[in-house]
Amino acid sequence: MIKKPSFQCNFAHLKTSFYSKISPSPVKSPSLIKVNNTLANFLQISPEWLNSEEGLSVLSGNLVLANSTPVAAVYAGHQFGQWNPQLGDGRAVLLGEVTAQDGQLYDIQLKGSGVTPYSRRGDGRSPLGPVLREYIVSEAMAQLNIPTTRSLMAVATGEAVQREKILPGAILTRVAKSHIRIGSFQFFAAQKESQALKELADFVIVRHYPDLKKSPDPYLALFQAILERQAQLIAQWQLVGFIHGVMNTDNMLVSGETIDYGPCAFMDAYDVEACFSSIDYYGRYKYSSQPEIALWNLSCLAQTFVPLLNDSDELSLNKLHEALDSFNEHYDYHYFFGLHQKLGLAEMTEQSHRLIEELLALMAEHKTDFSLTFRHLTDVLAEICMIENHQAVAYRLPSAFSVWIVQWQAFIKAQNLSAEHAYKTMLSVNPAFIPRNHLIEEAIVEATEHNNYQPFHQLVSVLSNPYQFSVENSRYAQAPNTEQLVLHTFCGT
Repeated sequence: MIKKPSFQCNFAHLKTSFYSKISPSPVKSPSLIKVNNTLANFLQISPEWLNSEEGLSVLSGNLVLANSTPVAAVYAGHQFGQWNPQLGDGRAVLLGEVTAQDGQLYDIQLKGSGVTPYSRRGDGRSPLGPVLREYIVSEAMAQLNIPTTRSLMAVATGEAVQREKILPGAILTRVAKSHIRIGSFQFFAAQKESQALKELADFVIVRHYPDLKKSPDPYLALFQAILERQAQLIAQWQLVGFIHGVMNTDNMLVSGETIDYGPCAFMDAYDVEACFSSIDYYGRYKYSSQPEIALWNLSCLAQTFVPLLNDSDELSLNKLHEALDSFNEHYDYHYFFGLHQKLGLAEMTEQSHRLIEELLALMAEHKTDFSLTFRHLTDVLAEICMIENHQAVAYRLPSAFSVWIVQWQAFIKAQNLSAEHAYKTMLSVNPAFIPRNHLIEEAIVEATEHNNYQPFHQLVSVLSNPYQFSVENSRYAQAPNTEQLVLHTFCGT
């Protein structure tokens, strides 16, 4: 039985001030680039329908199903620290929500689907390159077990998009637990619409944090829950060398998922100052600043929660400050726990923290590849354990690491851990394949300039199993040479 999307429209049933009803703008000649069959099945949508003429029409914006109420959401935000009182879905339309196999609701949104009331003189369209980038990176993040929006389908529109030059257009079907942002709360707080804030907070509790409904102070508990998810998410970014590039408050979801894969990048050589975004002129969102910026964003969210709390303003502020003060503790736990896993260590001690800091200092000094450093250490344990059929990546650390490696191995023994156990832990968290900037660029150039989607499809395929290295795919694990380095990534808005 072929299943179409069985849309619910819960967000569209909120007050009309949360959104504008707007249908996607039809496109000239849509054609399918890729369907995410695995995700489709999880969402209880038949891949056969997505590959059909009707499926293509719906997810290119040429047809609206009867059970869909398309809307564009309004929100505000701090963009690079500067307040913008009204933003919104300037090139995206929410078709509705579907119930997945896990029983949870997921938004289905078209990105690049035309002008909305929030387009701010933009054309509401997306070039092909940003659609391919988001598909590649969001799906790679999902396979790395990092909370993220997902990519269900990519469609070429058959129309040109004018940016610095004329580019082919495309539409991405994006999936999220919801698209409610810190900026969503900021918009209504700035308007002093306390009732709208309450309705939005209640919606978030029901959708994402249902256990909080019985809390004595559900809105304070909601803020704390959002903060804890953000702390864990940013730690997960740091552990794979992911740099978001535009951590504006309108790009931070209260569900704790990663959203907006514009000028994002994964580090090659370890550098805490790494910043790839072409629009981040002062390095506000560089790698080392991401935890600090997340806390800054949460402080903006905290201000919007003051009208929601039960107590007086002063008491409410104190409670929110206490919650904010807990961010670093939550972040540090997830970050250092993750680093211990990456090194096969179980017990977190002062000595193990020192061992980790020494490794990071060596990596920074010798500019070793972030991902391949940890993968090479995994290979070292595989060799010690004589693991059969283990294929090692072609990467070696400088001799300056030799003393540290001996100390690390001794530390594993001192924690009464077998090398085999440490190896299995490391293999499960240290990817051989990440979406490297030069590989993404290669796929985009081939598709955009030569209508060749094979590099895109192959890259997506390799990244679908990031921990299982194979020699035949070794080029996807290699760090870029000097000529391949990508120093700047772009937003594509």
